[in-house]
Amino acid sequence: MDVRRTAVVKLAVSDEQRDALHRTAEQYLYCANRTADYCWSDTSYTECKTNKRQVRDALYSELREETELQAQLVQAAIRRAVEAVKGVIERWKKGQRVSCPTFTAETMDYDTRSATFYRNKVSLATVEGRVEPSFILPVDSPTPYEQYVLSEDYKFRESTLRYDAVNDEFYLNISTRRCESNGDDAEVPADTGHPDQTVLGIDLGVNSLAVSSTGRFWQADDYDHWCREFEKRRGEMQQRGTQAAHNALLRLGKREEAWRKQYIHTVANELVTEAVEHGCDGIVFEDLTDIRERLPHAKWHHIWAFRRLYKYVEYKAPERGVSVEQVEPNHTSQRCSRTDCGFTHDDNRHGERFCCQKCGYEVNADYNGAKNIGLRYARKRTHKLRSSPKSGGGDAEVDLRINGGTVTGKSHQPVAGD
Repeated sequence: MDVRRTAVVKLAVSDEQRDALHRTAEQYLYCANRTADYCWSDTSYTECKTNKRQVRDALYSELREETELQAQLVQAAIRRAVEAVKGVIERWKKGQRVSCPTFTAETMDYDTRSATFYRNKVSLATVEGRVEPSFILPVDSPTPYEQYVLSEDYKFRESTLRYDAVNDEFYLNISTRRCESNGDDAEVPADTGHPDQTVLGIDLGVNSLAVSSTGRFWQADDYDHWCREFEKRRGEMQQRGTQAAHNALLRLGKREEAWRKQYIHTVANELVTEAVEHGCDGIVFEDLTDIRERLPHAKWHHIWAFRRLYKYVEYKAPERGVSVEQVEPNHTSQRCSRTDCGFTHDDNRHGERFCCQKCGYEVNADYNGAKNIGLRYARKRTHKLRSSPKSGGGDAEVDLRINGGTVTGKSHQPVAGD
């Protein structure tokens, strides 16, 4: 199973090192923006260039001559720009208004050749040669840096140098990967399902950030309250229009971002624990593509929370032996989750309540959706389902963990609302 971890480390930089990193970032951003301009076409997304090898072959020599960057940094800037153009093209294909991506934030991608890690410092390639800033690590041990970067169980993948302009500080986001071995140190692909696998379905919504197929609700009330409070404070500061208010606004933005991340981290931890405590081998979400269009009344901080929650669960679950999957979300809110019914109709859902127009099954709409998401994954993985112990017969590769039992076939054990 592939487990990825990221350690964020603050750097202690001298004035000379700071100048070298700023100059390097300036030229790195120049390469990225030159690449984006080369790849872009205002006429049609089909005319945009997205083949990394072809773009690199076309621009690499020129960018090496135009800058003082090391070869690996030039190639990293090209890769970043091509990936950004690809992301914009995907939105363009869906009819969204887009423009050529531009790069302004001072961030740079380093690989094993452009960054060398020691226990208490890192050696980074710059336009003025190598610089070796020291790490500023917390007193408490073990730190994430010690757990992942210095551990023999994890392998270094890449790192991103990030400049915090508000506090005038540099940070390294160090990405690592751990792969289970088969005894010969060979990598083993992630577990994609096994006999008697049980999954936990998760529905995401506006009134409840998340609802599990076991019937646990993570309400959005507290999250919404504090997002409104931060918004109110921002409005008050913006009305002042002073430089002091502007600086305070920047600090408030950092506090808000840190609070929201910590809040979603807590929900993600509890969600993974819910899966482990109920013996689930996998967690199933709806595909988040186009979720903004599916939830037009959701505010931006809800959409942010959904994407961040999935990212955190995807990050945390594998370390506890739980896989994370996605399924198509079509009609999961209108379909009856009773496996002996499955009737789908728009009139089945009325706000937060679900009432099947065919069989009369009535339950919370988000809970019904969570069960449907898990069931869709089960049906996708096997066409032969095992009935529950009370209904007998059959075998299944994937079960769905619900409140009061496990759905495994055309009937199920009683659940809340049945």
